[in-house]
Amino acid sequence: MLAEEQKVVISKSISAEAPGHKEMLNYGLGFFGVILVWTLVGTFLTFYYTDVAGISAGVVGTLMLVARLFDGVTDIGMGTLVDRTKSKHGKARPWILWMGIPLGISIILLFSVPDIGGTGKIIYAYITYILLILVYTAVSIPYKTLLGLMSQEPNKRSMLNIYTGIFTMLSTLLITVLAQPVASAIGGTAGWTSVAVFCGIAITVTSFLAFRSTKERVGVSAAEQAKKDIPLKIALKALFTNKYWLIITVYCVIAYTLNALLAGAGLYYTTYILGNAAYFSLIGMLLFLPTIIGFFFIPKLVKKFGKRNIALFVSVLGIFGPLVKMIDPFSLYVFSVGTVIQGFGLLPIIMFLYAMINDTAEYGEWKFGIRTQGLVNSAASFGMKVGAGLGGALIGWLLAFGGYAGGLEVQTSSAVSMILVLNIYIPLILAVLQTVLMWMYKLDKQYPQILADLNERKP
Repeated sequence: MLAEEQKVVISKSISAEAPGHKEMLNYGLGFFGVILVWTLVGTFLTFYYTDVAGISAGVVGTLMLVARLFDGVTDIGMGTLVDRTKSKHGKARPWILWMGIPLGISIILLFSVPDIGGTGKIIYAYITYILLILVYTAVSIPYKTLLGLMSQEPNKRSMLNIYTGIFTMLSTLLITVLAQPVASAIGGTAGWTSVAVFCGIAITVTSFLAFRSTKERVGVSAAEQAKKDIPLKIALKALFTNKYWLIITVYCVIAYTLNALLAGAGLYYTTYILGNAAYFSLIGMLLFLPTIIGFFFIPKLVKKFGKRNIALFVSVLGIFGPLVKMIDPFSLYVFSVGTVIQGFGLLPIIMFLYAMINDTAEYGEWKFGIRTQGLVNSAASFGMKVGAGLGGALIGWLLAFGGYAGGLEVQTSSAVSMILVLNIYIPLILAVLQTVLMWMYKLDKQYPQILADLNERKP
């Protein structure tokens, strides 16, 4: 009976003008462009630097970590800036409008390293990579924050996340399957620049469509304190004492390190372990096969069992992927089967993660009386960026440690061993840690009561 009363109270707290399917579709479409950029950089930039631009693996590894750590720091600043933004378009939407074109230009520059000598290439790589991550942050943080501002109702928020998951899957598959064949067909730097041009045009168009077709609700009608600036010191104290935000942020670090390894190290595996770079398109598609299947069942399962329980189950299942690969690492068939199983571990990232992050904002408001939607998203995004940077750094450093030399047809046995470590053994450890963290996240049980309590506090 209490649960039913809570549902009634919660329903009264939600604006009658909830986002419809068309609005959610356009929000998801915006993510299509964002994830095109993220996937191109996360999957192919390391390989582009080492095997096309001719930059050493060790230098690339350091660049990946330094740039991503810097990126993480800017995330915090961007989140604070979003929380303090006041415009007729809201808090998050104007940034999506302003930064779409700069992001399109920066991705093209990133994959256009000129032949200006070893030192010149490194300097160019640092400048263009840091430029890209600054602009990417100015787009991605508002996008993630907008999800929490469009609706406070848990099912709508989950549906928004599922829409983003559909477009995330489509854009990831598009880049994973087609980028390498297209770039190889054109050849050299020109091939990768052409792929980047496509992504640059896509992010410009989809950003405008997402801005034009979405509406912020929660920040205007439900969060009174959004009308005043919260001192950063107080906001950060509330953030770092929010236990569920801490859990989900560490989860982001682990999950995105794992994702970076599966994506960034995969092309080295198909090239030097399986013997054919073209296999990477197949492996990339198989990795997302569970997600494709999951879209037909996940929405109903989430309503019945909750985001956390489904995420925990598929995380446990994903652990068995690397174990299967160990049976015969040099077999395409065995590696493919292991990849499909491992793909279940990606489901939480694609389908639940942004909704779960935004749920921690309600917990923080309920627990500490402070709502900082932008800061919550930017700080969790810091975990994603650190994870992606750590994954990229591990690829570069371990390849360099193994004596990897870009462009060679045959690598040394130590380099081959490092490729195996990057693709099988480290991902196994990370999959276990990811599962443990998801087991610790138990906010779903409290969430209905939290929303009911927040509704009662309103004047």
